[in-house]
Amino acid sequence: MMKPNLIAAAEIDRLDTWAKYSAPMCGSCMSSCCTLPVEVKIKDLVRIGVVDEFELGDPPKNIAKRLQKEGLVERFNQKSGIFTLQRMSNNDCYYLDRKTRLCTIYDKRPDTCRNHPKIGPRPGYCAYKPKEVERVQNFRAIEKF
Repeated sequence: MMKPNLIAAAEIDRLDTWAKYSAPMCGSCMSSCCTLPVEVKIKDLVRIGVVDEFELGDPPKNIAKRLQKEGLVERFNQKSGIFTLQRMSNNDCYYLDRKTRLCTIYDKRPDTCRNHPKIGPRPGYCAYKPKEVERVQNFRAIEKF
């Protein structure tokens, strides 16, 4: 009888590698969920503080154009009214601290983040990537030089 292969870290694009979510996972994770595209609504943008209450009377596409110029929003779907937050070149969320891997706007974070992993590409599962595995992978990359 063959033993099942254990996957040490999830691959963000392969949902079959995602782990069943449990709260303690967050403390030892590399914040891999924070590399997924974050879809937000206008109320999230107000909470974050990038849209002013007075702007709510403006057409959403005008708000989207401004936020795109400022580098805060990647795209806007006019039909659904959904904005996608900008990500860094390494796919990290714009609001994720690169060193601590913690959210810099945690108290004001969008509903998408508040409800993860209840909602998302695979509800109830997360793209868990333990910190130890990341360090080992980085060490192996350094050894190759």
